[in-house]
Amino acid sequence: MNPPAEPPSRAALQAAASQRLHPLSWLFLLLAQLRAFALPLLVLLFGGGRREDGIADLIGLLAAGLLALTAVWRYFTYHYGFLGQALVIRSGLLQRNLRLVPFDRVQNVTVHQNLLHRLFGVASVRLESAGGLGQAEAQMDVLRLDQARALEALVRQGAQRARAAAAASGEGPEAATPAEPAPVLWLHLPMRELVRLGLISNRGMLVVAALFAALSQAGDAVMKPLGNQLYAGLKEGESWAASLHLGPLAYGLASLLLLLGLLALVRALSVALAIVQFHDFRLLAGERELSVERGLLSRVRAHLPKRRVQAYTLHESLLHRWFGRRSLSVDRAALETGNEAAALRELVPLATPEAMDGMLQRLLPEGSWPPRHWQPLHPRAWRRVAFPGLLATLAASGLLVAWKGLPGLWLLLLLPLVVLRARIWARYSAWSLEGGVISVRQGWLDRHWRFAEVRKLHALELRQSPFDRRHGMASLHLDSLGAHPMAPPLRIPYLPVAEAVRLAAALRAGMPRDAGVSRARTAA
Repeated sequence: MNPPAEPPSRAALQAAASQRLHPLSWLFLLLAQLRAFALPLLVLLFGGGRREDGIADLIGLLAAGLLALTAVWRYFTYHYGFLGQALVIRSGLLQRNLRLVPFDRVQNVTVHQNLLHRLFGVASVRLESAGGLGQAEAQMDVLRLDQARALEALVRQGAQRARAAAAASGEGPEAATPAEPAPVLWLHLPMRELVRLGLISNRGMLVVAALFAALSQAGDAVMKPLGNQLYAGLKEGESWAASLHLGPLAYGLASLLLLLGLLALVRALSVALAIVQFHDFRLLAGERELSVERGLLSRVRAHLPKRRVQAYTLHESLLHRWFGRRSLSVDRAALETGNEAAALRELVPLATPEAMDGMLQRLLPEGSWPPRHWQPLHPRAWRRVAFPGLLATLAASGLLVAWKGLPGLWLLLLLPLVVLRARIWARYSAWSLEGGVISVRQGWLDRHWRFAEVRKLHALELRQSPFDRRHGMASLHLDSLGAHPMAPPLRIPYLPVAEAVRLAAALRAGMPRDAGVSRARTAA
């Protein structure tokens, strides 16, 4: 083994960091700071009434000037360069920082362009490591577009050379290769697919929810005039409808048409958002990593090493099935935030089942997808699923009978539907362990598959509630690094106890030695 090289001196690092950012980088930093402090500045300038002495205006101008001075100061004190197989960053004047980022530590290079970036022909570059925990190793705002792409290529090539050198010296597990083959295009979404994505995903409801949340925080200054205008519009519409002498059937049809119009408007907004977010979507696969490019106004290009993919979620709603499509999202070893994280999490926003299976076969160990032998849950699993719904329906019916009398018994007609739903859910739900991949499928109208390689699991728990013990059942709860809070849990519910113990032993044998394993946990 070669002796460790001496670290470079501080003088060598400072001399290497000789390049500056784009001359307009201070403007982009100033705009970012103004967005962050927009609300306090608006409150300072326009809140609390106006003063004749203009002190609020003066304080606001001083604050804006201070932000501008900070942005210019950062431009003149931020330098970067390269020294061997590492990126050197020097920043600060009063408090000086000198950072050395080895290429082999960089796991992801993201080039980001919003609309303003594209107008000026610049881009921001973000370097991430596996242990970054949401913080970038380095973020360079902004560089010329050709410089950003050159930096991206240089860091990626440097990381490859560092891995090859480590393998050649016996310090790394990978064999030294002269060059990686060019990435292959796995998926491209044309405009018709983006329209389908918008119709399926219903992203417009997120905008509607955000609008209501913003209005709820606006206060009486906005809500009161808006409420008065809405009330006046409703009264005027009521008077116009009364002048037409419409019957109950006409009112019902008009309400239905209004509802359908609102739904169509939300779907049209969803299609527009899908086009903006996923325009010219491309998924490319190299030997070691996946690359995603997408965006109309804000263009994102991000890279994801295949080894950092911890778990998968394959989603198929009722609308997905009508259009013959599925979507795939992944959990990563480090959970970042922002557009780049969303671009990598929503790895395949839309694809046919055949195309999806083809991509998963190349991502997962050979022979593990699609699973050929699905194992059912406990024969009485449907009872455990139906019990909460039956109890809630009986309680609601009892309250209605106490309030309205016998008409409340009509609610009992929902009981067969609750049982039917539970039986269909239990019949579809299953699990599989094939080729080193544990897979779980669940759902009814809205279906999903959750699966992960056993060697990437880091926690396993066998749980039993009192109801589980009564029915001779147990559930396995699995976890991997980077699990998204909105993703379905990776768990196998309602298994026979003996089968759950055997499966836990099989999974434990394939998990890393330092993984957390809990033999049994009883829920009170």
